[in-house]
Amino acid sequence: MSDELAPEDLLRLNVLLAQDVRAVRLDESNLVLHALTDRGEASMPLHPTCREDRYLRRVREFLSGHALGSPGGYPVYLTRWTRQGQLASPNLGRLLLTGEPEAVTAVVHAPGLTDELAEYAWWAQPSIENARLMLRREAVARGKMGRVLADFLIEHLPFLQDEHLAIMDTVAVLLASGAVDAAGREAVWRRGKRANSHYVAFLEAGCALPGPLLAERAELGQWREALEGLAGGGNACAGLLLEAFSAQGQTFLETCAEILERPETQDVVNRSLNALGRRYAAGEPEALAAAAGSVAAAIPALAAEAQAAAGLARVSDRLTAPIFARSTAIGSLMRRKIEPVTQPILAQIRLLRGQTAGAGGR
Repeated sequence: MSDELAPEDLLRLNVLLAQDVRAVRLDESNLVLHALTDRGEASMPLHPTCREDRYLRRVREFLSGHALGSPGGYPVYLTRWTRQGQLASPNLGRLLLTGEPEAVTAVVHAPGLTDELAEYAWWAQPSIENARLMLRREAVARGKMGRVLADFLIEHLPFLQDEHLAIMDTVAVLLASGAVDAAGREAVWRRGKRANSHYVAFLEAGCALPGPLLAERAELGQWREALEGLAGGGNACAGLLLEAFSAQGQTFLETCAEILERPETQDVVNRSLNALGRRYAAGEPEALAAAAGSVAAAIPALAAEAQAAAGLARVSDRLTAPIFARSTAIGSLMRRKIEPVTQPILAQIRLLRGQTAGAGGR
């Protein structure tokens, strides 16, 4: 049996490609070719003259020959190269005419991706991974596709279920893109009640946390003037305490505690620790310790809190590195292994929250 293109398919392809085609995709299960043209979408059924997989390969070779002048088809063996964003071509759009999924992936990873090309690539291959990758590009995030991709990711976050790394990366992209409105951020934040890995990117971003917030610490009123005086004189620890006792600070600390009490994976632990440490980093550890001592001398009632704030500044994934280097555990087993790290941190958080040992929860 011949593996040449059927005459009717060859005729229709030539007619189709004579138009202004923006992208092509192949429905392999139904043997239908779809094209996005300047007039809208078009489709044509295929009529195999040989085994279906061989025929689809011949169709792609024909498309590649037209789009790239490469009769052998798109070089899919360049997978690693193109996925590292190393494809720099002034004719990126031509790749979308090959009907090859790997060519779409190359466009999605390309540094030169534009909002217009993102629209065509999205039509060719809509997926969570592609949406996440394209939304990282400023030109796309600020263009008309930014909101489209952001809405898609928010809608499909539930499908990630227990893929905690993917959840964190997706939320991080959403927050960094600027394409999500307040309602969208709140919707993502609420999902943290089901899987606290949704919270991690909010902690990393250092942005204002969505409401409802916890109340500021009750005693802040009696300490505010003295802390503001110290902070105004350059005491970094006093500034940290003012922030920690605020509504945003209390919510941040409680969120960290919620994650560290029940993390699901090592990535969740490490990224949460790094976010917490960055929040409290304020210069060299020795200088911050000295500032904590000054706070304790000026406001004895805050001596423990000052030391706790200085201690949190030293938190990072270096604390868990020796444990995780010897274990791939996740879930409850992992939580038991890291208790020597997390319990002191949780105690420091409770101090800043004004809680007694064992108290907690929103």
